[in-house]
Parts: sequence; C-alpha cells; structure tokens
Amino acid sequence: MTGYLITGAAILGGDPTDLLLQDGRVVLDPSVVERSRDDGDVEVVDATGLIALPGLVDLHTHLREPGREDAETVLTGTQAAAMGGFTAVHAMANTEPVADTAGVVEQVWRLGREGGYCDVYPVGAVTVGLAGQRLAELGAMADSAARVRVFSDDGHCVDDAVLMRRALEYVKAFDGVVAQHAQEPRLTGNAQMNEGELSGRLGLAGWPAVAEEAVIARDCLLAAHVGSRLHVCHVSTAGSVEIIRQAKASGWNVTAEVCPHHLLLTDELAATYDPIYKVNPPLRTAADTEALRAALADGTIDVVATDHAPHPLEDKDCEWAAAAFGMIGLETALSVVQETMVDPGLLTWAEVAERMSYAPARIGRVGDHGQPLEEGAPANVVLYDPSVRRVVDARESVSLSRNTPYAGMELPGRVVATFLRGTPTVLDGKLA
Repeated sequence: MTGYLITGAAILGGDPTDLLLQDGRVVLDPSVVERSRDDGDVEVVDATGLIALPGLVDLHTHLREPGREDAETVLTGTQAAAMGGFTAVHAMANTEPVADTAGVVEQVWRLGREGGYCDVYPVGAVTVGLAGQRLAELGAMADSAARVRVFSDDGHCVDDAVLMRRALEYVKAFDGVVAQHAQEPRLTGNAQMNEGELSGRLGLAGWPAVAEEAVIARDCLLAAHVGSRLHVCHVSTAGSVEIIRQAKASGWNVTAEVCPHHLLLTDELAATYDPIYKVNPPLRTAADTEALRAALADGTIDVVATDHAPHPLEDKDCEWAAAAFGMIGLETALSVVQETMVDPGLLTWAEVAERMSYAPARIGRVGDHGQPLEEGAPANVVLYDPSVRRVVDARESVSLSRNTPYAGMELPGRVVATFLRGTPTVLDGKLA
C-alpha cells in the first residue's frame, strides 16, 4: 500500500472529488487518481458526505510539558489535537521550566516529532521566566532547531511598555511576531469573572473590559511605531474588536485571535459557581459574543485559536476563587465553530479554512501547513462530517485532563480522519 485514495470528499464544502495522498503530497490529477485505484496499491477511504479541509493549525495550545505532565504531555496534547483535526500546534511557553531558552524550545519541538501526531511549534517566552523584567533569549530561540517565530508570555501580560517596544523591535530581525496576553495587571488584581452587574451579585471580583482594551490600544500604537508584527491573543470584548478594527484600517500589522469558548459561552455561566467556566480572559456578555462573531466573519479577527488549557481534576474541582483558569478545547473547536459561525451562515467552509488553517500558519510562519488542497500540496487533510450531532462526553477525551466546558452539551460535527503528510493520525474517528 503506497497511499490513501479519498473518494467523494467535498473539498471546502464543494463538489465531491477524489484525491490521492501519496508520498506526503496531494494528487488531484484524474488520470493518476484513477490509475492508483486500478493498481490496487492504495487504501480507499470513502468520504461520501464528508468535507475535506486542510489540516488545522492552532496558534495557542498549552501542552504543559515539561513540568506539568500530570495535566498534559506533548504526546497526549498532540493526540487531542489530531482528534480535533489539527496537524500543527503552537505550544505556549508557560511550562516548568519556562520555554525561554533554546534548550527548552528544542526539547518541546523534539517531543512533538517523536510523537508523530502533530507538528509542534514552540512559542518562546518574551521575558525570562515570564517575569516581565528582561527579555529572554529571543534570537537564540529563533536560531534553534525549533526555529521559533512566535513569542508570548501568555498567562502574563508584558505590561512594561519599554520592554514590549524592545521585544517588537527585536523580533523584526527574523520576521517574528509578539503575541500579547492583554491584561493590565493592576486593573485585574484579584479578578475572577467579567465585571458587571452579575459579578457584583455573585460576590466575585470583576474583570473590567478596559483591562484588556487598554493594553491592546497601547500595543497597536507601539507596533505601528516600530513597524513590527503584533498578534493579540484571545480577544474577548467588543471594545477590543473596535480597537483592532481601527488599527487594521490604519494599515498597521496587527492580527488577532478569538477562542471557541468566547464565541459560544457567556458570563451568565458563572452564576453556577462551577469553576469549569473560569477562564482567562473571562467569559463575557452576550453582546461581546455577538461582536466577536461579527469580527471573525468580517476578518477583523483573523483566526480561531483554542487556548487549550488542561488542568488536573484537583485544580478545578474546588471553590471558584481557588480554581485554576482555563479549559480544554482542541477536540471540540471545529464543532463550536460550526455551531456558532457556519450553521448560522456567518462563515463558509472555505472561510473556516482561512481562519483555522491558512491564517494561523501565515501568522506563525509555518510554511508546510495552511496550504490549499491543490495538486502537489502537503497532504495535511481533515475529513469532517458536519451532518451529525453528538453530546460531548468528557470521558472520551484523549487529553490527560477533562476540564471541558462542553460536557453534556450537544454540538454538531465530528472529525472522521486526520492526515499528517499523508499518514493518518486519526481514522474512523479514532487515533490511528
């Protein structure tokens, strides 16, 4: 057997097409495809009724290794990614030790290669130890085997304007990007949930929208001033959308992401006091959710990123104030996007490919991913069934952690198969 012949797949939701995955590449030439069928040396995958998308790329994943292997490992995290249709993920730097040296980013990169389920592109820390005091070894990480191009202190904001300016200037040398976790620390000292009437009623410290928006506005100005690339992580408010929209209208090199949970869930869920809904930045209002959906539809927000944040049970099964921030999301991201964006008619499947594959690969400078399914393209392919609906069962997750906010919720769609360079990582909905 020398390849996989996928029959009847609707590429980007178009007409049914047969495509051959051979030698790590996509083959669409009808004569070659037909010959492979006659030769009988390929495995045939019947994709009737399925949509073929390019392998998804996540700009924002927490794999926890090294240091918190009780929550997730590179292997289990990339297995979860494959189950969600991802063929590449960017692994955030808040590991233990922090990924702020060439040695640590190379370790994470190599663990991804050894696992083989997904290509792992480590994100380098902006500052040493995420402490916000001095720049990390940005150049050394860029020159390492991991070829880091995305830098972020995610989980912490680079709130020192001078340091942020220096980081933006430094990464220009190797076409890098600074991905900012926009959270003004003094405005969010003990914040627990979105600031509003509900936070006051629940007695939980409020997290004002302006704490995010003020940092984004400052960073857009800094990026424009030095002519560098800025990426805004997990945008959560309508005000942030307007700032980014104005920055783009000015021609500034600013990109942004939104997370699936901010597209679907609102701060009303905090009324349950269930820490499964505690996330940073917090779930916002229904009006914010609507603004985020509109911004993703019109391109103001460039990409969907999961912010997959696994935590062991003991870190979430406690009172709200003591619980960790974060929720997992690799395996459910595409279903949430279908529920919130595709089924309501806000995005086509071709636009989903742009937001979840092409654009994140472009921002992360990942050349082997995020390519259209054309003749000769890398055979990174997802087969997705949009016709089914399923009740999310946290026990079925292949992540080491189970902190999904969607448990018990009915969502559309299912990833049937994922191929990484023509090799299946998922077949028939199960790890290959």
